[in-house]
Amino acid sequence: MHMGQRLAYAAFTTLFISAFICTQSNTVSAADGIAPSAAEINPVKTGEMAPGFTVRTVDDEPFVFDPMNLDQPVVLITFRGGWCPYCNMHLAELRHVVPELKSKGVDVYFLSGDRPELLYASLKRETQDDIEGLGYTILSDADTSAARALGIAFRVDDGIFDYFEEKGRDIDGSSVQQYNALPVPAVYIIDTNGKVTYSFVEPDYKVRLPSEDLLAAATAAADQNP
Repeated sequence: MHMGQRLAYAAFTTLFISAFICTQSNTVSAADGIAPSAAEINPVKTGEMAPGFTVRTVDDEPFVFDPMNLDQPVVLITFRGGWCPYCNMHLAELRHVVPELKSKGVDVYFLSGDRPELLYASLKRETQDDIEGLGYTILSDADTSAARALGIAFRVDDGIFDYFEEKGRDIDGSSVQQYNALPVPAVYIIDTNGKVTYSFVEPDYKVRLPSEDLLAAATAAADQNP
C-alpha cells in the first residue's frame, strides 16, 4: 500500500470511528429516555395511553401519578424551572383559567425541573404574586422521571451553564444539574381512562399553549367525564 492509499485508509477509518461514536452516544441517550436534542424527542401523542411516573411534592414527598386510577381528568403542564422567563410568563398567564378548570372537575399539575424546595421560591416574585391563593400544584421532576416517561426529556447544551452562572441561579439538585436534561414544554390532558385526549408539545421553548386553547380542550375532556 503506497503512501496515498495509507492516508486515504486512515482518513476513512477516522471518519468511520467518529460516526460510530456519535451513533453510540445517541443510542445511549435514546436508551435512557433522554433525547440528544429537543428536536429529536419522541413524545407521547394524543390517543395513546398516558404513562405512570413518580415525582416529588414541595415537601419532598413522593407523588405517584397513576393514569389508570384517576377520579377526574388531569392536565399535566411541564416547564423547565423557575429560572426560565418564558415559563414564568406561562404560569402567570394560566392563572386566568386554572381556577375555572378546577371548578369543572379537572386536576391541574405543573411539573418542574427544579428540586422540591425551589418549586415556588425559584419563581419570579411577580409570578408568585400572580398565582398566590390559586392552589397551584407544582411538583418536582428533578430526576426527569415524568419527562422521560412522556418522551419529552432532552440533553442540554453545556452553554446553558454559563447562563446560570451569569444570572446566579441555584440549580443544585435540578434536572439540568443532575442529568444535563430538561423537558420540552408540554401540555397533556388525560381522561379518567388514562388516555391522552389532547397534547401540545413544542421543542421551541418560547412557544407556549395559549390559556384559552387549554381551557377549551380541558373543558371538552371534563364534559365527556361521566
